[in-house]
Amino acid sequence: MKAIVVERFGGPEVMALRDSDAGEPGSGEIRIRHHAIGVNFIDTYHRTGLYPNPLPLIPGSEGAGEVLAVGPGVTAFKPGDRVAYQGTIGAYAQERTMPAAKAILLPDSISYETAAAIMLKGLTAYYLLFLTWPVRAGETILFHAAAGGMGLLACQWAKSIGARVIGTAGSGEKVALALANGCDRVINYAEENFVERVREITNGKGVDVVYDGVGKATFEPSLDCLRPLGLMVSFGNATGPVSVPDLGILARKGSLFVTRPTGAHYFAERDALVAGAKALFNAVETGAVKPHIGQTYPLAEAAEAHRALESRKTVGSTILIP
Repeated sequence: MKAIVVERFGGPEVMALRDSDAGEPGSGEIRIRHHAIGVNFIDTYHRTGLYPNPLPLIPGSEGAGEVLAVGPGVTAFKPGDRVAYQGTIGAYAQERTMPAAKAILLPDSISYETAAAIMLKGLTAYYLLFLTWPVRAGETILFHAAAGGMGLLACQWAKSIGARVIGTAGSGEKVALALANGCDRVINYAEENFVERVREITNGKGVDVVYDGVGKATFEPSLDCLRPLGLMVSFGNATGPVSVPDLGILARKGSLFVTRPTGAHYFAERDALVAGAKALFNAVETGAVKPHIGQTYPLAEAAEAHRALESRKTVGSTILIP
C-alpha cells in the first residue's frame, strides 16, 4: 500500500508518497483501510518537528475506514466494521494498523468523509465546550479562526447550547461563512482591532471565555477581551507557541485563568472517548452541527493540502482521499 512518509523534518516538500506496509495487527490492534483522512494543523507540527516524533513517520491523526483484520484480544470490532478515530499518528496512508482502543464504531448515518472531517476537530470542540469551560446558555464566548474546520464546528455547537458567539476571521469570505455557521458577530481581524471590537460588542464587559488555537499572534491581546475571572483557553499555536513570562499580567487584567488543554488527557480513558464521540455523532445527526468540508485532495497531494492550510487559504475541514 501507499503512504505519505516524512524522513526529515521540514516544509511540505518533505512529505513523499512511498510504498509502505501496515503490518498485521498485534494484540489489541486492528488494521483498517482508509476511505477518508482528516488534515489538521497539528499534522504540520509533526511534519516540522515542533511536536517531535521518531523518524521516519507517517503524519495524520484522524481518519475513517473499514476494519480489515483484528488482532488477538480484540472483541469490540470485526472485519467489515465501519470505524473512525482521532489522536493516533499514522493516518496519511491507504491502510494502517492501530490500537483498537482508539477506534469508534461509525453510525451508518455518518459518511466516511464526514467522519474524517470531524473526529479530531469535533472531539476537541466537545472537550473545550463541555469540559474545559462548560458553556452555559447566555454566556458570551470569543472563538478565534471561526471559519476554520475547528471553528465552524465549535461555533455551531456553542450556538446550539445558547451561547452568544463572537468569532474572528481574516477575510470577507470567511466572515460570511462564520456568520452562517453559528456566530452572532464576526470580526475581520485583517481590517479591525479585535480587542476594541469585542469591547464594543460586549459594552465593555468582555467575554466569559476565549478559545484560541491561533497562538502567538492573538494570545496576549485576547486577555484584554476577557471579563474579570474569565478563562483564556489556548489550544493551539498556528502562529507560534505562546508563553506567559509574567504571571502578574493575569492579576492586572482581572484575576484571569489560563489553561492549555489537550485531547490526550481528556480522552486518556476509553469511556471518556466513547462519551465524547457519542455526543459528537448526536450533534451531527440532530443537525446541531453541520460539518463543512471546504477542500478535498488525493492522498498523493498531501503536501499541497499543507501548503493551503498554512497559508490560510482553506475554509472548513480538509480531507484526503486515498
